[in-house]
Amino acid sequence: MMRKHRFSSKKRKNIPTKFLLILLSFICVISIFIGLVFNISGGPLSAVAGYVFVPMQTGINNIGQWVSDKVNDFQTLSEVQAENEELKKQVDDLTSQLTISRLESYEVDNYREILELDETYPSYEKIAASVVASDSSNWFDVFTINRGSNSGIEVGMNVLAGSGLVGIVTDVSPNYATVRSIIDDSNNVSAMVTTTGDNFNVSGNLQQMRENQVIEFSELRDSDDKVSVGDPVVTSSVSDQYQQGILIGYITSIEENSNGLTKSGTITPVVDFEHLQTVLVILEVKETSD
Repeated sequence: MMRKHRFSSKKRKNIPTKFLLILLSFICVISIFIGLVFNISGGPLSAVAGYVFVPMQTGINNIGQWVSDKVNDFQTLSEVQAENEELKKQVDDLTSQLTISRLESYEVDNYREILELDETYPSYEKIAASVVASDSSNWFDVFTINRGSNSGIEVGMNVLAGSGLVGIVTDVSPNYATVRSIIDDSNNVSAMVTTTGDNFNVSGNLQQMRENQVIEFSELRDSDDKVSVGDPVVTSSVSDQYQQGILIGYITSIEENSNGLTKSGTITPVVDFEHLQTVLVILEVKETSD
């Protein structure tokens, strides 16, 4: 009887794929290295080199080009930023020069206005002064000038600006003086309409000035209705505080009072009481007969 031989089947051990890949790659690298060292050209080594190194070289070239582009972009950005900073500096310089030019132009116009005002009233000796402080944030109803008794300023002297009357000096120290303008509620001016010679009273009204840029007048006797809107108003010869003939403003409105004898209305001053900078002080006090 023949015996059947049993053959034990053993499982073959498979080499893992990753190790096989590493081994083949190692063999390829060694082969390429040998080919390069011994100057072996053509054949499978060259083919392997073509498959392996050409893509690597292409990738390296692409990376190098990308890096080069980024460096160039960075250099361009730096140059643009530098140019931008230079342009900003030039704009700042030009803005500063423009501001200085405007200030100089404003000062020139201001001094030209003062000179023209001085020539308008040549019979009075005057001195220029700068406004250095104001009791109101928006309107110069009471303000301080940088001239005082050391410059010959006295209480009661009239103050001019723009095209006419600003107000009167009410307080004096050696180097400063206080001026109360005609728009102040406590101020009253004896005035005259130049077209008819009629006298009346002009009173300050700060609220009216703020709202409508006008002050008020009253006690105008104009029975013949000769006074009209737009007529000039000047200081009267009968005033006990103000020199004669100084322009105050122009009549804006007229209305008849309930008594039927007098009229009241408003006047637009010729002085810009919101932007006073420089004034002229008449260096004499109005003389009145006792």
